[in-house]
Amino acid sequence: MFVCICNAITDHDIKETIAAGATTMSDLQAQLGVATCCGCCGELAASFLTASSAQNTVTAGINVQS
Repeated sequence: MFVCICNAITDHDIKETIAAGATTMSDLQAQLGVATCCGCCGELAASFLTASSAQNTVTAGINVQS
């Protein structure tokens, strides 16, 4: 699905960028250009970061992905 219509960025693009190490909105903006035009996609794009961090839990110093 398209998340950012202005820059033709899909949810797949965002997920790939996060998997490659993006951890902040600034990372997504710099690498993809998401939320750099009209900004309407900002909240949705940020929700992918939140969902990603919820899946990664650090337990006793070990990164466990669920």
